[in-house]
Amino acid sequence: MSPQPQLPLLARDLIARVQEAAEHWSRRIRHGVDVVEIGQFRHVDHDNASFLQLVLADHGWPGHRLVGVDGCRAAWRIALHADRFDLQRAAVRLLHRAVAEGDAPGWQEVHLQDRALIMGAQAQEWGTQYQITPTGLQRCSVREPAGLDARRASVGLPPAATAMAALLDRLAVSRQAADPTDGVDGLLPLAGAA
Repeated sequence: MSPQPQLPLLARDLIARVQEAAEHWSRRIRHGVDVVEIGQFRHVDHDNASFLQLVLADHGWPGHRLVGVDGCRAAWRIALHADRFDLQRAAVRLLHRAVAEGDAPGWQEVHLQDRALIMGAQAQEWGTQYQITPTGLQRCSVREPAGLDARRASVGLPPAATAMAALLDRLAVSRQAADPTDGVDGLLPLAGAA
């Protein structure tokens, strides 16, 4: 049994924000959404990013000791969807420190680092970020693709092809659960996909 987080109310707030936003994130992947809905989704993400920025300023990275495993994961998901380069870079630095202290899992750091690199118009390091294009699922650009699987293995991630297959399976299940007749693809980054 994991110990009680130091700030259970903060943990609850982070988790509630992610649960509310998860429906929006899922709908963006499963369905084509109109301009009004995209604006609503961005508002939720912006509000969550502003909240996380305050948390980071007050507490540093909300790791396992502060908010528990679920709260830490919720903070990571908010950072991934923030789509604010400044916030993501700050979060990566703080998360790196938390990982080094054993207060957060390393896979969260590599996913967020990749997301921040993509947001900064750079090639990702670990190959965790994808987008859905009109021609299907594609991995966002990767630095030195020949060494990708070795880098992924060094941080405990599965080979890139295995991750891609798992993501395709998850997307197929998600789309069938939503609407088996829906074949709409959108151009969307898939944060922390694999």
